[in-house]
Amino acid sequence: MQHTIAIAGDGQMALVLASIVAQAGHEARLWSPFPEDAKQLAHTRSNMRLANFQLPAPVRVSANIEEIFTGATVAVSAIPAQFARATWQRIAPSLMKDTGIVTVTKGVEVSSLSPPLDVLEAVAGKRPFAVLSGPTIASELARQLPATLLCASHHEHFAALVQGIFSRPWLRIYTSHDPIGVEIAGAAKNVVALAAGILDGLEMGFNAKSALLARGLAEIVRLGLAMGAKQETFFGIAGVGDLATTCFSPEGRNRTLGEKIGRGMSLPEALAATNGVVEGVETCKSLRALSQKYAIEMPIAAAVHSVLFENHSPAQAVRDLMGRSAKAERIG
Repeated sequence: MQHTIAIAGDGQMALVLASIVAQAGHEARLWSPFPEDAKQLAHTRSNMRLANFQLPAPVRVSANIEEIFTGATVAVSAIPAQFARATWQRIAPSLMKDTGIVTVTKGVEVSSLSPPLDVLEAVAGKRPFAVLSGPTIASELARQLPATLLCASHHEHFAALVQGIFSRPWLRIYTSHDPIGVEIAGAAKNVVALAAGILDGLEMGFNAKSALLARGLAEIVRLGLAMGAKQETFFGIAGVGDLATTCFSPEGRNRTLGEKIGRGMSLPEALAATNGVVEGVETCKSLRALSQKYAIEMPIAAAVHSVLFENHSPAQAVRDLMGRSAKAERIG
């Protein structure tokens, strides 16, 4: 059965998903919030954010909300977390009442401490929702290298629908009943990736980086459990799988920005030298607030926050982490 898929956003993941939808034989539409960018993408079928990528000709591109979202059977949110609420307040009136929404955003809204699905539910009303997440570097997806994703939803039939729409011979999609776990895993791993990049910039080595991943995962599990997630989610593809990819891939924006800071750049300088939104920066504020709200220890997230927003040097943050009191290892 052919579906009409409307995608909000024109970043790397939005472009790749539009291509996947078109290749699968569905009607693919892509909405850019920037009219001039929409015109250029519609004309050139390429985008500087994703090198050597060509958007398939059948994908309709526009900055007109009604043109893209009217009649869509499934809508996809590829809008950064801090802009999702305002964006979907504009989009929601154009959706049919039974249009399901899938989010691929990996972040937490700072103002409300809400993950993306909560934001979408607040502005788009009662309908099926799902989160699609996993270890998916967009440039590798564009080259159709083997990859996996996890679709999590409380609506079992909608999760199965999304699984069918986006599955390709090179892209395997699993389903889950733990959307909050998948969202927290996807958001928090970006903060750990910033820390991993800082270690790279400081040339601290692989021992330190692997330890960071292990203890970073423990912090993510701790937060997820406090927010009602299932522990096993964090040891699957949307948890440790995505965490590893983000922390080691040279193409990850969060890790790369962290590396720039580790090498001596200020946060404003590093952001100015980065093409695209680095979700982990604002999410770091959210994790700091959530750790205080739920009274849980997240020393790595706190250390990243101290470097980004409290004028602590990266080297001093590492020394502070290493100097914490000795204790038994604990996960969650």
